[in-house]
Amino acid sequence: NPFAVVLPDVVLDEYTANQKTENLAAMIARYKATFASQIMVAPVPECDVNKYGIADCNGVEITPGDSAKIKRMVEKPAVGEAPSNLAVVGRYVLSEKIWRLLAKTPAGAGDEIQLTDAIDMLIEQDTVEAFNMTGKSHDCGDKLGYMNAFVEYGLRDAKLGADFKKSVEKILLEQ
Repeated sequence: NPFAVVLPDVVLDEYTANQKTENLAAMIARYKATFASQIMVAPVPECDVNKYGIADCNGVEITPGDSAKIKRMVEKPAVGEAPSNLAVVGRYVLSEKIWRLLAKTPAGAGDEIQLTDAIDMLIEQDTVEAFNMTGKSHDCGDKLGYMNAFVEYGLRDAKLGADFKKSVEKILLEQ
């Protein structure tokens, strides 16, 4: 049975995409239609590729909301050695075959078993696609990314946004 993986350190912005119909919902629909595992990706600056798992789609340009076949995955490649700038965003719809592959995956980057490495093995057996997310994501595994997400959501909140903005402005004036 297929299943979804949602990593908690990445927040998909509800203000820039309809999360009920786009992104993970669209990935699930795509899996049901094609039986190809789906890995959510988003372009990142070249200088940041070493922070993420990177999908190599053989140079295919993927528009937001679309998928393309992945040739291979590379976990945290060195800057200048990445096959693309399509970074894994932390949402996956995977075939159950991944469990057997994880069991035989050796420790990789950070001396940890990397899901990206197991996905690279899955690519040898099945079609795995990169799904280019729509909207914006927040990397809350990064301290600055977490703080930026908190401020953005606070400012956009329908009930507290105006008061939060005044509080932030007051703090900035005091600096």
